[in-house]
Amino acid sequence: MNTLETQLSQFDTTDSLTVIMVSYNTRALTLAALRTLFAETRNPFLRVVVFDNASSDGSADAIAAAFPEVELIRSTENVGFARANNIVAAQAETEWLLLLNPDTEVHDGAIDRLLAFAKAHPDAGIYGGRTVFPDGSLNFASCWRRMTPWSIFCAASGLTTLFPRTSLFHPEAMGSWRRDTVREVDIVVGCLMLMRRELWARLGGFDLRYYIYGEEADLCLRAARLGCRPMITPDAEIMHLVGASSKTLGDKLLFLAKARVTLIRDHWPRAWVPFGLAMMWTWSATRAAGYGLAARLLGGRMKQRAESWVRLWRARCEWMKGY
Repeated sequence: MNTLETQLSQFDTTDSLTVIMVSYNTRALTLAALRTLFAETRNPFLRVVVFDNASSDGSADAIAAAFPEVELIRSTENVGFARANNIVAAQAETEWLLLLNPDTEVHDGAIDRLLAFAKAHPDAGIYGGRTVFPDGSLNFASCWRRMTPWSIFCAASGLTTLFPRTSLFHPEAMGSWRRDTVREVDIVVGCLMLMRRELWARLGGFDLRYYIYGEEADLCLRAARLGCRPMITPDAEIMHLVGASSKTLGDKLLFLAKARVTLIRDHWPRAWVPFGLAMMWTWSATRAAGYGLAARLLGGRMKQRAESWVRLWRARCEWMKGY
């Protein structure tokens, strides 16, 4: 047996793992996520907690009926992704914590493989895997590089749109990398994020100012200050839909803009912050203008996208303040 196969065949109490899943009106998807999690995970020291953020689609009752082994928390209000994870993590006593989205499906023992990888690379601190869409095509959104003056200039100038599959002009997405090799990254996304509970406690969990989006980036950047070097392994693959609980593109853009502004203020050198904020302003302006022109020429879906970007531009005084 190779090292990975050996680790996958043997489990002990150091493999104790709490899987945290935060759901909000994703009933069918959450049930599928839980079904594949249990089917593809052999770790006997597995604890699964679902925090239901006051769903109105019967999610909590369906989960309780289908998976009585799951620890279900029925929140009476939507407390957001960050707070929900913090609540569950604070009660955990296992060696490891895994954040897993409800719009995912586990492939080929991905959770066991990710844990084995983490134990073999202790210096990384935070671990993620490879994500794909339902048709098997690559979903790039499992990890990112940090935002930099160059990356935000590329976004504002439209270079990321023109050259989305290049690492030069889309550096945050590492657009030329297929997520098919082991690699250090700056940010592991919370759809599949593993770390030791002790590290989570040292970091204080998610910063609750980040209501949605940006919380994983902030956490990973703070971990890097402690010497962590987050890593991705292609051996741990899941399907991830992305944004299943987001109502509209307009809502997503507003939250995303707030998060990016807050990350700039929190993690950039002070001298570069004005440039970053100016590029965020330019980013929203160029997109609103570009999609507005496309909507007039092409109509159809472009009209809806244009409306979302125009909404973002008009709300700039709100989101430029950050969280």
